[in-house]
Amino acid sequence: MNHLKIKEILCAIGLKVCERTHQSLHQQSAEQRAAVHKEGIDDTIYQIDKDVEDIIVPLLEKEAAGLGGILLVAEGIGEDEENGVVLPVGIKPEEAALKIIMDPIDGTRGIMYDKRSAFYLAGVAPNRGKENTINDIEVAVMVELPTSRSVLSDTLWAIKGKGASAFTKNLQTGEVSDRNIQPSVSKSIYGGFAQIARFFPPGRQTLAAIEEDLIETIFPDAPEGKAIVFEDQYISSGGQMYELLVGHDRFIADVRTALFAKMKKEGKKAGHVCHPYDMCAILIAREAGIIVTDISGNEWNAPMDTTTSVDWIGFANKDIQKEIEGVLQSILRKYELIE
Repeated sequence: MNHLKIKEILCAIGLKVCERTHQSLHQQSAEQRAAVHKEGIDDTIYQIDKDVEDIIVPLLEKEAAGLGGILLVAEGIGEDEENGVVLPVGIKPEEAALKIIMDPIDGTRGIMYDKRSAFYLAGVAPNRGKENTINDIEVAVMVELPTSRSVLSDTLWAIKGKGASAFTKNLQTGEVSDRNIQPSVSKSIYGGFAQIARFFPPGRQTLAAIEEDLIETIFPDAPEGKAIVFEDQYISSGGQMYELLVGHDRFIADVRTALFAKMKKEGKKAGHVCHPYDMCAILIAREAGIIVTDISGNEWNAPMDTTTSVDWIGFANKDIQKEIEGVLQSILRKYELIE
């Protein structure tokens, strides 16, 4: 695998997606961008998603033969999202050298209303078909898709074992400058951003209660009237990871899959959850030193697909993990989300 070439290709596609998204923000109304194009396997495909998805396959097709063939798995792309798109046309899925998992716009709901940056996410692994997991990914890229009021876009990438890097591009001038990646080195979440993801109903009352229990247990003697920690409900797994990467957030937990599994057993309706393609740039976080686990504290991993429901917990550093993990595990048992 030519890691550097693949990185360059994915970055170039991400920047094209960024340009198209920015164009949509300036040329279309919020109602046009938010129009439902179709219902995907596990998410809604909006018009703004469709606008960028139309440019991805042609760009990859130009490079596919030179890379030994590509099996692309991406939400909303192709007639068979679950099994993927094979490039160049004519080869069999098992003949492709590479498997790419991609989320063209992670955070659609925020960007289509021009509220907050979304992210293009992509990861590449040697193709093992259905056997591939996210931990097989050897190159990962994420590109910021900023709102219409911003002209700056960050591109972050990692090659397995080589660390994480980034640059910022000015979308007006084309100027590129280095971007520092520095997760928080704070030893505590006190006085910083830390949160349990609860941006969609149902189940928000339970998720808020878990967070309250967590904070009260860790800081039982916190002074009254003080802001102990702050929260940021960023409706984008890529956005949440970005906030950890650049040192804005210190701790994030998304336990919706476990909560909804419990709710379904109780005869209640489940809600929207995180999927592996939302986490396909996790290599960047790991190469930058961020610790990502599953709900039980194990190293995070998942099938390389668009449909599996997943939880994840991110700690900016080992000190934050030490402060939170044991307490959180106890509270999750209290709420019967883990055994």
